[in-house]
Amino acid sequence: MNQSKEMARIAWQALSDKKGEDIKIIDITGVSVLADYFIIASGNSESQISALVDNVEEELHKAGYHLKQREGRSGASWILLDFGDIIVHVFDKENRLFYDLERIWKDGKDIAPEQLAE
Repeated sequence: MNQSKEMARIAWQALSDKKGEDIKIIDITGVSVLADYFIIASGNSESQISALVDNVEEELHKAGYHLKQREGRSGASWILLDFGDIIVHVFDKENRLFYDLERIWKDGKDIAPEQLAE
């Protein structure tokens, strides 16, 4: 399994474990040089968003992957975690609708979590 796919799988699982909502995985390899995958999820509250972000960081760190950059702080309505090969976006529902990254990156390919295990 390639590294970016493994990272995306770990991030998806970490978000799922903390009950992240509407988790989307978008393969952007053919669209951008920013990363291979965007993973987008929603949380219902500041505390859930923090838990989602913390769990992604912790699980990827345990697997040997290091955070390159973080945008947003605790209490933010949108936190971005840049791990190089993957970028994780965690939003509150209102800001996710407003920014609509799925529409902006519609040229990317939606990936089902099962495809990350291949």
